[in-house]
Amino acid sequence: MVAIMILGVASVAAYGGFATSFMLIDSARQELRASQILTQKAEGIRLCSWSTLTNCPIAFTERYDPANGTNGGTLYSGRVTIGSASPISGSANYKTNMSMVTVTLFWTNYCGKQPVTHARTLETLVARYGVQNYIWGTAP
Repeated sequence: MVAIMILGVASVAAYGGFATSFMLIDSARQELRASQILTQKAEGIRLCSWSTLTNCPIAFTERYDPANGTNGGTLYSGRVTIGSASPISGSANYKTNMSMVTVTLFWTNYCGKQPVTHARTLETLVARYGVQNYIWGTAP
């Protein structure tokens, strides 16, 4: 009877360990996908011409489903905003040729039955005379 009780407790503990491990792996996968989306959007913005940066804010959604389903997986929604380059000191001559790009991303996952909303933000500076001019052939 004692051996069966020990075996039962060990089985429940093992099941709990496996369940927690799978949950942590899924959470890490969602965090990694969020980082990839943020980087993708920031790199895309760096290739935009200076005149197209005024068309912000831009809202977007991306879906990640490791099983390649059509409606399943995690839905990521985000927003790209352009603002003044506030980290640069006001006395810098080039401040008017820089913009601060902020990419914000939100997604929800379910830990058990409770929804948990996550948010990540990436900020980067974009220059008027940056790499986009060399790629599109408009370098000064």
